[in-house]
Amino acid sequence: MVMESINPPLSHDYNKILSQYTRKTITHDDNINGSTNIQECYHDQELPLIDLVGLTCDNEVERVKCKTEIARASSEWGFFQVINHGISIELLNKMRREQIKLFNASFATKSTCGLLNNSYRWGTPTATSPENFSWSEAFHVPLTMIPDQDCYGEFDSLREVLVEYAAAMQKLAKLLAEVLVKNLGGKMEEFENMISEKTCFLRLNRYPSCPLSPKITGLVPHTDSDFLTILHQDQVGGLQLIKDSKWVAVKPNKDALIVNIGDLFQAWSNDLYKSVEHKVVANPEVERFSVAYFLCPSYDSFIGSYEKPSVYRNFTFGEYRKKIQEDAKLLGHKVGLSRFRQ
Repeated sequence: MVMESINPPLSHDYNKILSQYTRKTITHDDNINGSTNIQECYHDQELPLIDLVGLTCDNEVERVKCKTEIARASSEWGFFQVINHGISIELLNKMRREQIKLFNASFATKSTCGLLNNSYRWGTPTATSPENFSWSEAFHVPLTMIPDQDCYGEFDSLREVLVEYAAAMQKLAKLLAEVLVKNLGGKMEEFENMISEKTCFLRLNRYPSCPLSPKITGLVPHTDSDFLTILHQDQVGGLQLIKDSKWVAVKPNKDALIVNIGDLFQAWSNDLYKSVEHKVVANPEVERFSVAYFLCPSYDSFIGSYEKPSVYRNFTFGEYRKKIQEDAKLLGHKVGLSRFRQ
């Protein structure tokens, strides 16, 4: 009996792009970033580690200290880790088990059975070169869809876990956003009115092992098109980000969640908070799993600056998403905030 493969046809798709593409004489990262000053530097790097117990303690000095650490990391790194974040290890482990069970289904099941409202994706359909291709598969799940029992098929136990997981991540994301908004004198009520469950989403990621080439990325260099992202990853490693014009590898921490600033917070903060380019390097031997939560506004929300003059012109989230999609189809990669700089 022939076992059905769980892997999507990544090799086929990658080789098809490779055969159609005449490689330019520029480096892998230059093609994505449009920059010649990013150096390869793959040593493990400890991100700022912030204990969120400080946000809820009775000591005002400790509360201020914790808020200051969050704001500083958002400005200097655009990435940080949080511990004592209020999400139980039991829930995180349940989510991982359900995620692995889901991705262990055959490719045919994942791609044709309408799971999670047909949210399954693999590779990069818009890739125009090998450098734009992501060696990964994912389910992109809007929060509003998670309670729908009809979209889980045989994976009915996943629904209960996703409902609990999404609620916990949403609560944590709003807590961190409140710190960042109030740090610059903004009003949380106005900010929270922008947030919409129709656009916030979870992305369940699997990065299959990739024996073809060490230059293939699990996820191509990019910034996130949201306010902030919360990532729960396994211990395989592979996440890299740009710090001081160098790619640095993030050392996994089993007790921490990773938080990174998205494009919208950078625009709102007038470049005070940094949306930093990052990528996932494919592993030649071991698969990698992660789950990311994305805090997003409604499509008609205006993303203005907390102060004037603004570095960027006002734009709606819908306008921003549309431009990103147009760039992906035309260029094979995202351009991002530079399109809106005044």
